[in-house]
Amino acid sequence: MVEAQFYTRSANNKVVCTLCPRYCEIGEGQTGFCFVRKNEGGTLYALAYANPYAVHIDPIEKKPLAHYLPGTRILSIGTAGCNLGCKFCQNWDISKAKYDHGRTYQFTPEQAVAEALQHGCSSLAFTYNDPVIWAEYAIDLAKGAHAFGLKTVAVTAGYITPEALPRFFDHIDAANVDLKGFTENFYRKICLAHLAPVLETLKTLKRRGTTWFELTNLIIPTLNEAREEIRDMCLWILDNLGPEVPLHFTAFHPDFKLMHLPPTAEKVLEAARLLAMDIGLHYVYVGNVHTKEGNNTYCPKCKTLIVRRNWHLVHEINLKNGSCPGCGHKIPLVESDPAQRRNRAAPLYEVLA
Repeated sequence: MVEAQFYTRSANNKVVCTLCPRYCEIGEGQTGFCFVRKNEGGTLYALAYANPYAVHIDPIEKKPLAHYLPGTRILSIGTAGCNLGCKFCQNWDISKAKYDHGRTYQFTPEQAVAEALQHGCSSLAFTYNDPVIWAEYAIDLAKGAHAFGLKTVAVTAGYITPEALPRFFDHIDAANVDLKGFTENFYRKICLAHLAPVLETLKTLKRRGTTWFELTNLIIPTLNEAREEIRDMCLWILDNLGPEVPLHFTAFHPDFKLMHLPPTAEKVLEAARLLAMDIGLHYVYVGNVHTKEGNNTYCPKCKTLIVRRNWHLVHEINLKNGSCPGCGHKIPLVESDPAQRRNRAAPLYEVLA
């Protein structure tokens, strides 16, 4: 077992985890809310270290990232546990799992880097559950990746403490932050968390400027689909993060504790996309459904097609020295090496049953 890096010791052999805003006080023999940080003898251990539940090769667009290394493959790694309790979790079989279920297998940072290189991946993704709770593993994976020229991506809810954020994101090249809703009521009742720490994470990432990041908002019928809430969220993004941060509106499908709700209608996603662009956001996408324009990237100035996609497949990239070939407007996009672009990405490992 690997000792955790983010904790303090308290009285009666207890420890306080300082990795996420829950600040779990964990007694002897117990784990925190996330299930993967355990107190043994007054020492906090990171149970998820090198013990993933899922490893796949994906298109980077599946994270989703639209403006970072488009068309490339990414080795995606996820463990058990989570520090949120989202009732709509679409990976709940992973996020609610515990290590005594016997589903994990050993996968060291060295093995991960070797597999990524062998299969032509440009980067490693820490995803499926929130990598914040396995920060020690993610950091060592990132160090190994960077030593061989690979990039790193975190898919996260951004639920991390101010003291842990720099130590984690110093090793992350790009991120997709899941902004799950825009009311405290939604976060508290549906995610068992709070909105404010997530907003602080986003502002800090913007201020630091060292990690490329995009946003995802899963629109759930009856819970966070109100036009006023989406409008408020987009205005906050515009005012605090700027017009160029890419935003992905994705479709909910019934899962976990919200099986009684219907899937998100395509017209709801498209209406949200148009609203966001009317407010002033330049790059807004639709995910989990296929639309005529919602998967593509367009120049916000002259509407020239910059990246043409079909679901997660990239078919063409039209840039001239990082700018729109039509009007010369600078497009905020981290280009990929054409030799590393792939139209298809078969899974390396299936998630174990």
